[in-house]
Amino acid sequence: MKFVWNALLYLAVTGIITSTGYLVILLAASARFRRRNRQTPLSSTDSLPPATMMKPLCGMEPKLEENLETFFLQDYPEFEILFGTRDASDPALDVVRRLCARYPHVRVKTVFSGQPDKPNAKVCTLREMFAQAAHEYVVISDSDVGVSADYLRRVVAPLLNDNNGLVMCLYRGVPTGGFWAELEALGMSVEMTGGVVAASTLGEVDFALGPTMATRREVVNSIGGIGVLADYCADDYVLGNLVAKSGRKVVISENVIDHYVVNRSFKSSMLHQTRWMLSTRFSIPMGHASSVLTFAVPFGLLAAIAGTFSGNGKLGMALLAWTLINRMIMSICVGWGVVRDKRSLTFCWLYPLRDLMGFGFWLASYAGDTVVWRGEKYKLVHGGRMIRQDAALDKKPVAESVAVGVDDLP
Repeated sequence: MKFVWNALLYLAVTGIITSTGYLVILLAASARFRRRNRQTPLSSTDSLPPATMMKPLCGMEPKLEENLETFFLQDYPEFEILFGTRDASDPALDVVRRLCARYPHVRVKTVFSGQPDKPNAKVCTLREMFAQAAHEYVVISDSDVGVSADYLRRVVAPLLNDNNGLVMCLYRGVPTGGFWAELEALGMSVEMTGGVVAASTLGEVDFALGPTMATRREVVNSIGGIGVLADYCADDYVLGNLVAKSGRKVVISENVIDHYVVNRSFKSSMLHQTRWMLSTRFSIPMGHASSVLTFAVPFGLLAAIAGTFSGNGKLGMALLAWTLINRMIMSICVGWGVVRDKRSLTFCWLYPLRDLMGFGFWLASYAGDTVVWRGEKYKLVHGGRMIRQDAALDKKPVAESVAVGVDDLP
């Protein structure tokens, strides 16, 4: 039996070595990101083209009005905002009306996409929004993000280089209330950011992050149109991957945005994070499998247990202590050093728990192949495609896209 515990201790040591190596990569990547930011000047508005910002909406959520308002306040010479919903009954449109009354100088259109004919309803809405966009430069962003006044300038500027096909933003998680939202926000600021900056340091970026994706219409048309993403769960990853395969670069903007965590309960937060892990497993199977070696605390706990039963208790406890310190350093250097999330400083002591939870989500991603999204169940298959499980897709014809001014909404 001692042989088994020794083998487990060796396994734990291996995981601690790989997670430590990952931390070293993150320290270098974080320093590189900070240096690049200091060297990037803000573009003059005189050289920037007109742009369209697209905001798909689906119901009310915490901080919706405050988040949408930040897009009305852009310091940019000429832009429009397109809001997309399935129909005019969406309650989020009441927020849009109030903001339009408050900022009458901002050009706004609302697109009704009708009943989705593909599994990804958001992409079905975006497909209709693209048809109504007035400008070549388009920025897709989620409803649960808040941005600074120079956001549009910073994400459009890199696209003036024809070699750049897509610009995305890192984001810091901002909880909207509750302990579980706090932990999920930490994961956004640290785990998600760490994975992105590490990937950018080790090679070319071939994916995108959904909270902001800026591109040009001709780039989207060259990959078959936005509609090619409508069968996928991780549509943001697929868009970035197709752009990279087309020979254009995916660029990480120096602009960091706020991503608000709306999942306040234990159940909703766990389901959301497990769904994200599951979609990653099917979208990037090899990368997802190897990501287990980036976690630290699970291997530290294994070392403490195996060390105790193999007669190496002091070594096991020392290894556990190092993994806790490892994750606190990661929280500070990535969460604070890269995306300037003050919570990553204040609650760095809490991040080891989030690291352990992340490992749990990783394990859970291998427990099944179905996700629940917007109340409907889908099966994921190779490549991250979704197949609806509850019933056949509604056979009603898709409503024709209609673009109207907000003042004309019923």
